[in-house]
Amino acid sequence: MSKPSDICIESAETTSQRIAYRAPIKFGGRVVTDVVLLHVTLDVITCDGRRGRGVGSMPLGNAWAWPTASLSSEQTLATMHDLGRRVVTESARRRFVGHPLDITRNLAESYASVAAEVMRDAGLRETMPPLAQLVAASPWEAAVHDAFGQALGQNAYNLLGPEWVSADLSHYLSADFTGEYLDRYTLRSPQPRMPLYHLVGALDPLSTADVQKPLSDGLPETLGEWILADGLTHLKIKLAGDDLPWDVDRVVAVEAAAAPAQQARGRKQWNYSLDFNEKCQNVDYVLDFLAQLESRSPVAFQRVQYIEQPTHRDLKAHPENRMHKAARIKPVVIDESLLDLESLLLCRELGYTGVALKACKGHSEALLMGAAAQKYGMFLCVQDLTCPGRSFLHSASLAARMPTVAAIEGNARQYCPAGNRDWADRYPTMFRVTDGTLGTSVLDGVGLGY
Repeated sequence: MSKPSDICIESAETTSQRIAYRAPIKFGGRVVTDVVLLHVTLDVITCDGRRGRGVGSMPLGNAWAWPTASLSSEQTLATMHDLGRRVVTESARRRFVGHPLDITRNLAESYASVAAEVMRDAGLRETMPPLAQLVAASPWEAAVHDAFGQALGQNAYNLLGPEWVSADLSHYLSADFTGEYLDRYTLRSPQPRMPLYHLVGALDPLSTADVQKPLSDGLPETLGEWILADGLTHLKIKLAGDDLPWDVDRVVAVEAAAAPAQQARGRKQWNYSLDFNEKCQNVDYVLDFLAQLESRSPVAFQRVQYIEQPTHRDLKAHPENRMHKAARIKPVVIDESLLDLESLLLCRELGYTGVALKACKGHSEALLMGAAAQKYGMFLCVQDLTCPGRSFLHSASLAARMPTVAAIEGNARQYCPAGNRDWADRYPTMFRVTDGTLGTSVLDGVGLGY
């Protein structure tokens, strides 16, 4: 049954923006030097006549969402861009009525068919992966939730209970959630302050000896400089996954570079997360890595908070990649593999103990998977896609509304700070870091919170 607060999309449009990185990022064997943002603006009207305008923005991270040897980066980017635009057009044409959870779910059922049309029109034979489809549609999903809150004059995270949603979570997930709503799994106010996870990319200099060509743009250039400038306490380390000596050496070197800077700030405790970007052949690689790291640097080993997606993202095709032994040592979370509840349940069977949420997979999906992770007692984190400006605030608002998330990942300030300039004065606690934390209490406005 419809509710007076249910919305219908009246009009929608897209724009895009390309931003060059100040320094390249290397992950999973790929090097990225810029970002293309897709921005979506849409107008909605509620069943009782209230109107709102919502905005969403997200990087079209094709290198991450669609790694392929058969198509160029330009081709995957262009087709994801085209899909994002067509999703927006379709949403205005179909005029679904309902809560944003229902509108986004209804249109998501057509993502694959619209993506197939995009590929045919481009004369390309490859199928667009589901992850790339989710990323392309994610700015539209953000705009829908934002517009809903704007129309009702409330924060969208506070519009997830039975007063606003027509069906309980069993409708979106499974019978395990009968009688429950997302308000049970989200906070009514954002966490007031959260630690920031800083990325240590495979190409990033750890010390001045590693700086081959200074950028000289006023920002820190080495890990030690970043720690001193921003007071960092959480470091995410990108690893190769197919070069065990390099990976162990890299973490040991990060510890050696971080320790003097942390000592200068008077800190004894800080954390690492380790990201292999699916490149490990099997769990034995992870086990060997952990054993060698503990032997080489017990203190660095102790600092490891969790490990991200060490093996191939296709869990069904690689059921041999079981993580039980590694997860008994450190939490192991899926990232690229997380597409829906089925993939979350499969990852549990394969021994994963946590999931990484990303706003770029769609706001509705992130909320639902966050609820499922909490229901099943899994480690939960929210990760970045080098999101600048509005897209970073979206990602941060998601993290701040999940009660079990302990930190926020945000690396656009390192690689594409130009995308943050229009936002820093409006949200200084989110873009000017001095003590390793972000002041997320400001993300309590109407719509998605900013």
